[in-house]
Amino acid sequence: MSLHSEVKRRLVHVSGTGYPALYLLGLASYEQLRLLLVASSVATLVLEVVRLFVGLDWRVFDELTREYEQENLAGYALYIFGMTVAALAFEARVAIPAMLMLTIADPISGLAGSGELGVKATHTLLLTFGVCLLITSLSGLPVAAAVLGALAATLADGMKPIIAGYVIDDNITIPVVSAVVMYLALRYLPTATV
Repeated sequence: MSLHSEVKRRLVHVSGTGYPALYLLGLASYEQLRLLLVASSVATLVLEVVRLFVGLDWRVFDELTREYEQENLAGYALYIFGMTVAALAFEARVAIPAMLMLTIADPISGLAGSGELGVKATHTLLLTFGVCLLITSLSGLPVAAAVLGALAATLADGMKPIIAGYVIDDNITIPVVSAVVMYLALRYLPTATV
């Protein structure tokens, strides 16, 4: 993928910040945001079924999908599904920062890193952790939950395991894993309770 295509891909990625922004700006209730994400997931699933099984030859797919996504669910689909799972499974206090780490920290990490499969360079992981920690800290989470959530998102971003030939994309793992970790920290760590 060319640098130009990679920048375009990252700009599309950042545009997903519009979902949590609707809630943060008071333009949608959390329940309305959840419904919007479910509707987006259904539309995405239909589009992916058509793309993969019927054939959908849109230039946008050629421009914005990676080679390993050509025959599998594309990253944008996993992105929407990951945010939807986080929103449906967790309260806004946990899900919103998890979504923001996906929509803001991940594209920054992608531009700073190589974008290749495997483990990212240390400087890229440190940058990702810093951005994630800023997001979780600004979300008003207690320190332990903020740090652990940022660490979970960084680890999810830093590694893309391949299981049975299928790449486990960070677009789904970042929001889900970080939300789970923040939830557990809020629930079980004494220093994380309010």
